[in-house]
Amino acid sequence: MSRRVLVTGAASGIGAEVAHRFVDAGDEVVSLDLKDTPVGVARHVHCDLSDVASIDAAVAALDGEFDALCNVAGVPGTAPAELVLRVNLLGLRHLTESVVERIRPGGAIVNVASIAGYGWADRLTALRELLATDTVDEGLAWFAEHPQAGNAYNFSKEALIVYTMLMAPVFGENGVRMNAVCPGPVETPILGDFEESMGKENLDALSAFLGRHATPADIAGPVLFLAGPESAWINGHALVADGGISGAVLTGMIPPPEI
Repeated sequence: MSRRVLVTGAASGIGAEVAHRFVDAGDEVVSLDLKDTPVGVARHVHCDLSDVASIDAAVAALDGEFDALCNVAGVPGTAPAELVLRVNLLGLRHLTESVVERIRPGGAIVNVASIAGYGWADRLTALRELLATDTVDEGLAWFAEHPQAGNAYNFSKEALIVYTMLMAPVFGENGVRMNAVCPGPVETPILGDFEESMGKENLDALSAFLGRHATPADIAGPVLFLAGPESAWINGHALVADGGISGAVLTGMIPPPEI
């Protein structure tokens, strides 16, 4: 049976591949993106995740109910720290909580996080404080008052992983699951930005260890799995899709990359 699916970031990279997979399966895809989305989706709605007014306007323009929301859009660590947090967490949260009541029982939300968020447990107290804020402005004020060590991208993805775990049981009360996919480096148009912010030598070492970086298709499969009925008993989970990097680090085979 055909489903109705919302996909952010559908104009390029992982988001485009996710949208195409749903379309190929016969599903109706509505894209939310700053840029025009490739032909194939049922409808494109302009949405700037850094702008609450733009998110609200996009939500107001949507019609009917949906079976899944795939939050794929994001910005790399080369962007200003406030923008990274706005898009990768706070705008995503605002959009998600604005549309969750329009997701049918049995539906799903899938957030694309990153293995760059692997340190979430070490900052759990701070992350819970950030996530206790109610609005984008409150979240930004907390961030300004509590400077975090390291790359803002890593922090934003740590927060997204914790948000996924914290809110999954809450949304689950209405029959909506929420999970995350955590990729390693992916061959997308912004890979160069990640090389700049995380160190090209680090990403090259990961590619050499695995033989290649991931492709958008490698990540789209797990996203569709978590958005579909086959994963009906998986909730609040951060699924690592990194070709084996995390396992090698956790077992001491290779040292953790300095990203």
